[in-house]
Amino acid sequence: MRYDIEGTMLQTLLPALAAAEDAVARLDERVLRSPVGEGFAERSHFFDAAGALWVAGELVHVEDLVLHDAHMDSRAPTHELTIAHSVLRARRRIWTGEPSWALGVSGLATLTATGGEGEGEGKAQEAKSPAVPAETDEEGEDEAGPLAAEMAEIDALLARSQKLLDIHTGKTPASEAAAVTPARRNEDPLGLLGDEEWDEEQRLAEWRSVQPLADTLPPVLGAIILFEAWERIEPLRRQHWLGGLLVASHLRARGKVASHLFSFYGGLKLVRHERRRARDRVTRLQAFLEAMHLGAVAGLKEIDRLTLARTQMELRFRGRRSNSSLPELADFILSRPMVSAAMIARHLRITPRGALNLVNDIGIREITGRGRYRAWGII
Repeated sequence: MRYDIEGTMLQTLLPALAAAEDAVARLDERVLRSPVGEGFAERSHFFDAAGALWVAGELVHVEDLVLHDAHMDSRAPTHELTIAHSVLRARRRIWTGEPSWALGVSGLATLTATGGEGEGEGKAQEAKSPAVPAETDEEGEDEAGPLAAEMAEIDALLARSQKLLDIHTGKTPASEAAAVTPARRNEDPLGLLGDEEWDEEQRLAEWRSVQPLADTLPPVLGAIILFEAWERIEPLRRQHWLGGLLVASHLRARGKVASHLFSFYGGLKLVRHERRRARDRVTRLQAFLEAMHLGAVAGLKEIDRLTLARTQMELRFRGRRSNSSLPELADFILSRPMVSAAMIARHLRITPRGALNLVNDIGIREITGRGRYRAWGII
């Protein structure tokens, strides 16, 4: 499939491209010079992670994601919430790395968990090794602890599961595969566990072959070319959301966005599904450019909102003693979509009662409307 840009197609895309380039540049400059830039960059991780699941057709509340990230879940996390947290951790890993790290071989290997830094092979070898039963003493009790027997059962189950996966993917010799019962061989009649025609390494290599073309184009245009190629090739079945994060990484590597990691999914969810999935390539590219523009405009509005909130909070703690915890609390509030008393207490290392007193002093809005299990945030 061709991913280059023809002259007539470029003329059609120029108005949307110019609007997206201008909005993204203005947002980067605002974040770079704003006193709330760091808080905005951290908040964008949460909103983009929720937006990635929105684009995939799943609903994840940002509040639940914040609590899950703080290990303060109010209930058992759902599968969608776990995926959203994976997106959140991947964004943070990309942001803490070098600008071009995520688009390199080692970066992609780390993000896709294929062991690009030598970790994947060790984990795979450990998974393939059979479970070793724990040694027991004369009284028959495990030396490793009271749960050693249960852990040995879990290890044995993992070993059997790994062996079954190796059989499905063709990594186990035919002689060993014959030892498995027919019932186990037919547990996956749809071929969901292993698809010989779905070669992720080959698909990733095909997607990476588009990068030289993207590097010769303007940053925003090159980013949407990479995203369109990701959507068409579908390199990863279980991490399809990684494409939007690589778009943000491309903008950062090209120097277009240096102050934060651009929230592409935050703008993409504002574009209609029919345009994002249109058969016409020009329509799709225009939709992706519009997502860039809408995401940047939303970011500018968020910067204005956070700046106003910080100004109002500064009026509250102006004239306080130099060791007051209110300035640190203000920075923490600006870095999260919402905060709870327990989160504030742990971050500032104070008691929950002290956290409630600080919240009353700083005067932020309570967003739950409840008397217990309350949370505060900037709306």
